[in-house]
Amino acid sequence: MFTGIVTAMGEVVGAERGADRLALTIRSPYDDLAVGDSIAVNGACLTVVAHEGGTFRVDVIVTTRGRTGLAALAAGDRVNLERALAVGERLGGHFVQGHVDGLGEIVGLRPEADAWLMDVRLPPDVAALSIPHGSIAVDGVSLTISDLLDHATVRIGLIPFTLAHTTLGERKVGDRVQIEADMLGKYVRQLVQKG
Repeated sequence: MFTGIVTAMGEVVGAERGADRLALTIRSPYDDLAVGDSIAVNGACLTVVAHEGGTFRVDVIVTTRGRTGLAALAAGDRVNLERALAVGERLGGHFVQGHVDGLGEIVGLRPEADAWLMDVRLPPDVAALSIPHGSIAVDGVSLTISDLLDHATVRIGLIPFTLAHTTLGERKVGDRVQIEADMLGKYVRQLVQKG
């Protein structure tokens, strides 16, 4: 379980690709990772399989590659990182499972007063769960939906701190981003569909 509060940015230093395999090696400031730790990389929950010298390695399995943009990462790409929530810590964002629902596309990005407004076209199943002032995770960052622009597009306000401390400050129109819908909305939808 995560909160969507990015605690560091890492850098991909290696991507081992095979016919049915992807392993990413990421440089990070975390010096106390252990094999088996869960870590969110751009919002996708992955397991540390090795670590040494300021880097860690994760395997990205086929189901994760199919729902995320992790397969497109290459050496030099920066990623948002968050360690798993520890019991007793403050919950600054919202409950984020690290189970990416799909990829969205940035279709608008513009400054307004002291913020940037980012418009994101969502996958249909995520759009159906999105509400004004509801929570959403974009590349692992806990954000609030400012407005619904149409049946598939949301507007999100980004504060200067978020732009400076996450990879969202590097994004541009046309970029694809990993999206996780609010967990509570998923449970409500499932209960209503069964009812």
